[in-house]
Order: sequence, then structure tokens, then C-alpha cells
Amino acid sequence: MTAIVDDVRTEALFVSDVQRSQEPTLEVIREAITAAVTRLGESGCAALVAQEFGEHPDCAIGRMRWARSAVRLAFAA
Repeated sequence: MTAIVDDVRTEALFVSDVQRSQEPTLEVIREAITAAVTRLGESGCAALVAQEFGEHPDCAIGRMRWARSAVRLAFAA
């Protein structure tokens, strides 16, 4: 179950307006994830991730790596 939750969080951060270059705090990351899921829903986030990988796979890979790492840090137990 945790892996699924992490995947949803990662996709939500990926589609958020938060940028790695902003060096967001863990709180900003958590807030961005909540806002994206509230605005788009889980399936909406997943659809936008798929679209981005289809249109810009070279950029999407790096952003996904960053999002996955940021989620792990923001929700470390």
C-alpha cells in the first residue's frame, strides 16, 4: 500500500508548479502534493504525467527522479 501512496504523491508533485530550482522545503512539497491531488485527483495527475512523458520524455525523466526523491524525503517516517 505504501508504494501506491508514494506513486500518487510522486505523480502529484511531478505535475505541480513546484520546481527543483526553487529548492522547496519539505512543507512546500507536502502542500503542493495535497493541492495537486485536490485539484486534479489521482487519475488526473497520472494522466498529466503520461502526457508529459509522451511529449517531453527527455525532461520528464529528470523531473520524475527529483519528484520521487523529494517525496521520500518529505514523507520519511
